[in-house]
Amino acid sequence: LLSSSYLPQNTPTYFHKMSISDLDKWIEQLKGCQIIKESEVKELCNKAKEILNEEPNVMQVEAPVTVCGDIHGQFHDLVELFRVGGECPDTNYLFLGDFVDRGFNSVESFLLLLALKVRYPDRITLIRGNHESRQITQVYGFYDECLRKYGSLNVWKYCTEIFDYLCLAAVIENKIFCVHGGLSPSINTIDDLRALDRKQEVPHDGAMCDLMWSDPDDIDGWSLSPRGAGYVFGGDIVTHFNKTNSIELILRAHQLVMEGYKSVFNDQLVTVWSAPNYCYRCGNVAAILEFDENLNKYYKIFEAAPQESRGNSGKKTVPDYFL
Repeated sequence: LLSSSYLPQNTPTYFHKMSISDLDKWIEQLKGCQIIKESEVKELCNKAKEILNEEPNVMQVEAPVTVCGDIHGQFHDLVELFRVGGECPDTNYLFLGDFVDRGFNSVESFLLLLALKVRYPDRITLIRGNHESRQITQVYGFYDECLRKYGSLNVWKYCTEIFDYLCLAAVIENKIFCVHGGLSPSINTIDDLRALDRKQEVPHDGAMCDLMWSDPDDIDGWSLSPRGAGYVFGGDIVTHFNKTNSIELILRAHQLVMEGYKSVFNDQLVTVWSAPNYCYRCGNVAAILEFDENLNKYYKIFEAAPQESRGNSGKKTVPDYFL
């Protein structure tokens, strides 16, 4: 049965209807890089929607917590991440989005994280990234992977509907602001973010789009992003945002960092990247960032999972765009 130490105080009613042993079976199956049945995906997504629907746009997260950047369907490297960081629920996790696309196993990666969310809702937080989008996944792999593995688009539809329910950001202990991409000229305070209607496809512009697409850069103020969506923003913008919101650090993902993580603007902003050897060719290491109960930071660096652990992953490439 579900351990009482991980069961929320107000346990959702579906736990009394749904077999926890079935959920544990799905988790073990997915950990073995084996897909679950379409009917099981539908049931899992329905349960996940009930949980995510109750979560606010900005999740309040307690320390200790381990923060992870982009995964991009690199399932075996996600398994390596859990080996390095500890299994959920033993470790409290916060993932910053981009679970799918580019890698060979977006289906298994996203469904495993979603199953862990349903099983241990208070021990894993999932933030939406720019790839958690119907439009983007039709170009960069997830759509085709769902069609190839299930023979229909139903699983893609179930998952992309879940994307609309993922939270937009998180704040750790009221001091660390976590988001997939970056800041927005439309968002001055974190309360502005709380007022957004998140349950929709990622818009082409506006605050919600900016949060998932924007990047820091060595400039002053704001500039349009070369990605074609969002903005680039300078250290002065970060300083103002952090001061206005009594934030000590902005933590984000979204950009490949060869060393796994990068701190800029006098340690006011950190990028963490968790997909080693990105696209199976970039040669980068990956990182996760652990915060203890006093918010001390500990970076854990890891390399791609060894080839012998990968089985027969298909070697299908996907189009490039700005990393």
